[in-house]
Formats: sequence, C-alpha cells, structure tokens
Amino acid sequence: MDLNSASTIVLQVLTQATSQDTAVLKPAEEQLKQWETQPGFYSVLLNIFTNHTLDVNVRWLAVLYFKNGIDRYWRRVAPHALSEEEKTTLRAGLITNFNEPVNQIATQISVLIAKVARVDCPRQWPELIPTLLESVKVQDDLRQHRALLTFYHVTKTLASKRLAADRKLFYDLASGIYSFACSLWNHHTDTFLQQVCTGDEAAASNSLERTLLHIYLYNFQGFLHAVFERLKQFLECSRSIRAENVCRDRLEKTIILFTKVLLDFLDQHPFSFTPLIQRSLEFAVSYVFTEAGEGIVFERFIVQCMNLIKMIVKNYAYKPSKNIEDSSPETLEAHKIKTAFFTYPTLMEICRRLVTHYFLLTKEELTMWEEDPEGFTVEESGGDSWKYSLRPCTEVLFIDIFHEYNQTLIPVLLEMVHSLQGSTNMEDTSAILIKDAVYNAVGLAAYELFDSVDFDQWFKNQLLAELQVSHNRYKPIRRRVIWLIGQWISVKFKSDLRPVLYEAICNLLQDQDLVSCIHLQSVLFFLNGCLPVDDFEFRTDQFLPYLESMFTLLFQLLQEVTQCDTKMHVLHVLSCVIERVNMQIRPYVGCLVQYLPLLWKQSEEHNMLRCAILTTLIHLVQGLGAESKNLYPFLLPVIQLSTDVSQPPHVYLLEDGLELWLVTLENSPCLTPELLRIFQNMSALLDLSSENLKNFFKIINAYIFLSSSEFLQMYAADLCRSFCELLKDITTEGQVQVLKVVENVLKVNPVLGPQMFQPLLPSIVRGIIDGERYPVVMSTYLGIMGRVLLQNARFFSLLLNQVACELGQELDQILGNIIEMWVDRMDNITQPERRKLSALALLSLLPSLNSVIQDKFCGIINISVEGLHDVMTEDPETGTYKDCMLMSHFEEPKVTEDEEPPTEQDKRKKMLALKDPVHTVSLQQFIYEKLKAQQELLGEQGFQALMETVDTEIVAQLQEFLQGF
Repeated sequence: MDLNSASTIVLQVLTQATSQDTAVLKPAEEQLKQWETQPGFYSVLLNIFTNHTLDVNVRWLAVLYFKNGIDRYWRRVAPHALSEEEKTTLRAGLITNFNEPVNQIATQISVLIAKVARVDCPRQWPELIPTLLESVKVQDDLRQHRALLTFYHVTKTLASKRLAADRKLFYDLASGIYSFACSLWNHHTDTFLQQVCTGDEAAASNSLERTLLHIYLYNFQGFLHAVFERLKQFLECSRSIRAENVCRDRLEKTIILFTKVLLDFLDQHPFSFTPLIQRSLEFAVSYVFTEAGEGIVFERFIVQCMNLIKMIVKNYAYKPSKNIEDSSPETLEAHKIKTAFFTYPTLMEICRRLVTHYFLLTKEELTMWEEDPEGFTVEESGGDSWKYSLRPCTEVLFIDIFHEYNQTLIPVLLEMVHSLQGSTNMEDTSAILIKDAVYNAVGLAAYELFDSVDFDQWFKNQLLAELQVSHNRYKPIRRRVIWLIGQWISVKFKSDLRPVLYEAICNLLQDQDLVSCIHLQSVLFFLNGCLPVDDFEFRTDQFLPYLESMFTLLFQLLQEVTQCDTKMHVLHVLSCVIERVNMQIRPYVGCLVQYLPLLWKQSEEHNMLRCAILTTLIHLVQGLGAESKNLYPFLLPVIQLSTDVSQPPHVYLLEDGLELWLVTLENSPCLTPELLRIFQNMSALLDLSSENLKNFFKIINAYIFLSSSEFLQMYAADLCRSFCELLKDITTEGQVQVLKVVENVLKVNPVLGPQMFQPLLPSIVRGIIDGERYPVVMSTYLGIMGRVLLQNARFFSLLLNQVACELGQELDQILGNIIEMWVDRMDNITQPERRKLSALALLSLLPSLNSVIQDKFCGIINISVEGLHDVMTEDPETGTYKDCMLMSHFEEPKVTEDEEPPTEQDKRKKMLALKDPVHTVSLQQFIYEKLKAQQELLGEQGFQALMETVDTEIVAQLQEFLQGF
C-alpha cells in the first residue's frame, strides 16, 4: 500500500465503519476485512490512531483492528504473516512517543505493545525496555503515566510465559529493572504522603496512580519487606482522608493491592514466604483482632487480612508429616514459627473476637432482613465467597483455626456456651445477638465438638424450648437454633428425637408470618439437612405422620414466596420429601400438580427456577408411577422444550429435561402419540455427541421396551443412520451403548429388528471374524449375532451371504470363521445371560450334515458345557440339576420399605423375559434334543465318530448334566 494515498481511503472506510447505519457499516466492515492481509495496512492504521487530531471513535476502531491483526498475523508461521520489514517499522512507531491523551486508547495501545513484546521481546525488540525506562524518567506527567501503563502491561505479559528459556529471559529482565522500579515506587509513594499532608488532592491522586502501577509491576521479596511499613503509613494516612476525598477510593485500592501481593506470593511461593510468616501474622492479627485497627480498617482490608491468616494456618506446605523425619526442614521451620505465634492467649483472643465481634449480626443486616427477608440470607456460603465477603470469610477462618487448634479452642467455646444457659432477657438485644453468634460457632464447629457436647440433652433441655419462644425479638435465635440443628443432625442426633423435631418444624411452618420472618431460610436449610437421600438415620415411618401437614405447608410457602431463589429452595425441599416417601406422596400432590404449570409459565425468564421445577417433576413422576400419565398435558410440552436444541433454554434445561423424559418413559403405562412425537428431538441430540450420550441411549431403550413396533416403524430408519454415523467416531464405551440398543431391538422384535438395522449388521460380522480386540465390544457383537442366529435363522443365512459376497469368500468359510472365533473368544462374555444365549445359538445349528459345522462340533459342545456350568444348579435333596435362568410366570415382587417399587419399565422387562429363549428354554433339554437329532441324522456310528472329537473330560461332564434324559 502507498501510505499517502491509502491513508485517505482507509480513514474514509474506518469512518463509515463507525456509522450506526447498517447499510453503511456492513460494506465498510467487509472492506476492512479484505485489507487485513494487505501489506502496509497496519502501517496506515498506526498513522491513523497516533494522529490525535482525528475523531476519537475512528482512532479507537483503528487501534482495535491493529490489535486483532497482531493476534492473527504477527507470528512468522501465521498465514498471511506480516513482513519483517513492516514489523520493524511498526515496532519503532509504537514506541516513538507516549503522549496519547485518551485513556481508553492509551490502554489499548499498551495492550497491543505487550502482545508484540510477548512474541518479539527481547530478541527482535531489544530497544523496548530501555525506551520504556527512559520514558518513565521524564518529568512530563502524561508521558510518564503512559510509559508506566505500557511498562505494566509488558511486564505482566512477559511474566505469563512458561517455557524455561522465556522464564530465564524474564528473570534477567526483572533483575535489571528491579532496583530502578523500586526506587521509582518509593519516590511516588513518598510524594503522595507529602501531598496528602499538604492537602494537594489532585497531585496526591496522580502520585497514587503511579504508585498503583508499580504495585502491579513488582512483588519481589525485598519489596515485600517494605510492604508492611508502607501499609502502616497508608492506613494511618487514611485517618486524615475523608470518604468524599478523591484519593480515598484509590488509597483503599492501593492498600488492597499491597495485601494481594502478599497473598499471591504466599500462594505461589509458600517456602519463600517463610521469613514473612511472623511479620504477616503480627500485622494481620494486630489490625483485625486488637484495638490497633479501630477507626482505620475497612471491610475489604479485613477480608484480605483474614485470608492471609487462613492461608498461613491451613497451608499444607507448613504442616509436618505424622512422622517428623519425613518432613522437610523448610516445613519444620514454618511450623515452628506458626506454633510460636499461636499461643493460648492469642488463639483465645482471636476466637473470642471472631465470635463476639465479627459473628454478630449488624444493624444493617437486621434491617435488611426485616425489609426483604427473601432477598437477603445470612447463610452466604459456598464457592469462593470467603475470598471477597466478610461474613463467609470470618466463618471460614473460624472453621480452619478451630480445626487446627481444637484442643486449645474447644474449652474456650464451651465456656461461651455455658455462660448462655437459661433464659435470655428479651429487652437485651446485645445478649440475643451474642447468643446467636455463639450458636453459629457451635454449628460451624459441630464435627470438632462431637465428643465434647451432648447435643441430644442440649436439644431436649434448651434448644427445643427456644424454638417455641414466639417473642418478636427472639426471631434471630429461632432462626439460628433451627440452622444449628440442621448442622448437627448429620453429626450427632438420636433418631428417636426426630418426631419431636418434625413437630417443631411443622409449628414453624404454620407461622402466619413465616415469609416475612428471618428464620425462613433456616427452616428450609434444616429440611434440606434432614431429608437427603444419603442420611442413613432418616426413617420414613417416623416422618409419615407429619407428611400431610409438612407437604401442605411447604406448598403454601411455595405460593407465598416471590423470589426465584426462595422458590427454588422450597422446590428442592419438596423434591426431597417426594423422593423420601415415594408412592406414599400420591394423596397429597394434587395441589402441587395444579400449581406447577402456572409456575412454569411465570418462570419463563428464569431458567434456574425451571431447572428446579424439572427436578421436582422428576421426583413427582417417580412417586406417581403409572398415574403420572395424568400429567402428560403439562409434562410432555415441558420435555419437548427442554430437549429441543433449536430452543435457547435447552442450554440450561437439557440435562434435567433428559432425566425427566427418561423417568416419564420408565413409568408410562403405554405409548401415547404425543410421547412418540417428542422423539423427533432425538436426531439433533445424537448429532451433539455430548456427555449426555448415555442418557440418550437409555431413552431410546425405554421407547423400545415401551412399544417397539410403533416406535421402530416410525424411527428405525433415522436411528440406523444416526448409529452408522456415531460408530465412525465414538469411544469404546459409546460403541457398546449403541450396540446394546441394537441388541434390545433384536430381543424385543426378533423378526423385524434385524431387517430394520440391517445396515449395521455386516460390520458386526466382520468385527467377529477379525477378532475385535476390545472384550466388551466383542461380547456385545456375539450377543447380537446370537440373537439373530437363534431367533431368525433365515435372516442369519442372508446376512452371511451378503458378507461372503463383500469379502469374496465362500459362505461356509465365513460360517466356519465365525464359529471358530466365537469358541475362541467365549471368555470375553461375562454376563450369564449372554453365555447361555451363545450356547443356545450355536446349538441351533444342529442337526446338520454341513462339514464346517461338523468340524466345529467339538467347540460347540465345549461352549454348551460351559453354559451348563454357568446356569445349572444342583437340588441338594434330589441330586438333580435344573436351569436357574428359567422363568415360568410373572410375580409382583414384594418391596420392603427401603426398596424402590418397580417401575412400569421393570414390569415390561420382566414380561419380555418370559418370552426370551434365554429364560424359557432349558439349556439342559435343548442340548439333549439337539444331540438326539444329530444322532438320528448321522446314525449311531457317525454320531460316535463325531463325539470322539470332543475331549473325554468334557463328555463326562456333559453326561453328568444329562442324567435322567
């Protein structure tokens, strides 16, 4: 590109690209895209965004196109890579001057310089760092700031490189500039402190921003030792800076960045941090747990200090092994420093201050609860909230310190608990809040207090009575007590006391003011705690007397609450109740069934609430069983929407929607046209090949068991095509899942099934002949072939003919290879049903005059005797053998309280088994009849000659099994 002529054209197109009119915008974007690979284009862009007289929007767009071009075309190996000559010119132009007046553009220029530096510095761009250092030294404020900003982004980018050679280069670079950077940082910090003293706010703000940039840049250990003094200076300085001062926000940001440097260094280099442990603990504890911090500290700083203490206390690098000799000297040194610091008085003070100061509910929290109890819950926990929020941070620190030093702290906490025994003065708000805080501590430390607290007695003697106190001021304690019981119920709580507890919960749920009460969240938390499926102490018989009232009250609560999070919480509890009592929920769900369609409609914009509704529906369908058919007018459209990949909500709803689809099929008494129509969604789902593939196959199998004829007539061709595509690129496990579907089709419909999935079967025959190397795949191949051979011999013959033609071999040769491989790989088959099926299938080839079958007669008998060993059991009284897999009639299984009742699909599988040769044909009798027929066909002499090919030991075992025939 000729720069002079091109600049005008590019400038004009960039101007058009900033237009709001799409008719102007789109052609401009297309033109710019075409120019991306043109030599000289980026030189023109550089001229445009460094020309401060042009429109800001045009310059902004130019710098963005330049930055994107670096990502795509700067590396030598990139397609349409920039020439070395142009790159040299561009590098020089980028650092000619640092005087960009617009902050946003200056930041983008700094970032793009850093991107170039990542590839070229220092080898192709040795002048970058010296130029930046010189620019930082200038007296001009704008140039100095822009150079510092660029310096920060370049250093950050170079530090992120991980190859050893790059790390060495960065080390050399850092060593060369560290002293200068530190001196500059000290200079700007001192300047800021002086300007604050003289009241020059604007100048102080500028100095502070430069200080910030230097904190971003460096965190070497020498610098870290200076951090503590600087932190003290800044904290003291904050006393004199009012909240409305322009410097206040930046000052707090600077203090937080100081602490972040310490935290990052501790996280990444724990042993290098060892010399700083003592000073860090002294600093953090003094400001957070003594009077030294009063009037100075602010919330984010407290959180950072607590995180610093927590990371030192919990750091595994500082914990010696149980066998001291196995610990490194560095670990022992760090542990020694920790032990020396955390003396009894220090631990006691930390514990007391955490509980009686930081755990206390604030006026703001209480006001927030009263005004919006649903919108605010104090149980803010989980994830990384402890890193940023004060209350979760204090609780996590308490848990970690209590766990690490429980022998010291248990007596301290127990003393607090004993001091609170007896009634509390309702007028003494302070006493109520202290009790709430102590109960919180006892709940958080439940596992550590297991041997020290008789919780059952405490519950009976005090906590139960406190739940029944109705005074308005006692709401925080009622909320905390129910939360406390929820914490302890899985730790130490007698099963016999649960009915009393259920009664108390019902009383709380009957509170007319529950939604506006601050104990709403704790009631739900408790119910979550006492109803989970993995709670082995839960007894359904204890809960049933309260089921109707509990379910009714929870449903009323679901209608009354307004916020999505609370509705989700209530739905989760309802789901737990339904899951726990299963079929016994049926009399009480009518109201919920009527309300859920309305809630689904209202939650159109709230996908997470819809996920909770789906989960509730899953448990509801399981509880209702075949009666869930009455829900289909609502249920099936929900499944349709949740599993339709063309609908945006599927991103959130698919997983739960698939599970609901599956349980609906499993509990469906019959196939309806609407249920059949939903399967149209499956084709697109199979194309996803996602982590839900296993569920896809479960759903397909459920349709096959539900009504194979209707289902296969409509969808077999599409399924077969999808399976053929899937098998080209799928894991071994996925391959087995596909083949199991085919096996189920053949089991349910042995006549039409092979024809419908005919395109898949030749590859299975070839897989058997080639000796498929994965045992689980080979086992499934043989299971499918056994079904075809045993139940559709005519199709088996046609299939062998097709494979023989494809391979250019004789049919008998193919048959011989199959039988030989079948006998050889019989050990791959581990399922008794498939082993018996193999024996039946191979025996079905008899009687025969075919020389190939007679050649393989020995192998067929070997497999048959193996099958007899698998399925025959001896009657100890009569000494005769019987086939243990035989089933004569269907019996409804007797279900105990701990077992789930059989689904409709379980019943269908049972009925299918009654028609399956594996369960209806006696292998013992089948062998006898086939051998008898072979004997009649060959004559006595010919048959004896055939039997002589079988090992005498096998013959002896066979004769023993066939006694009585």
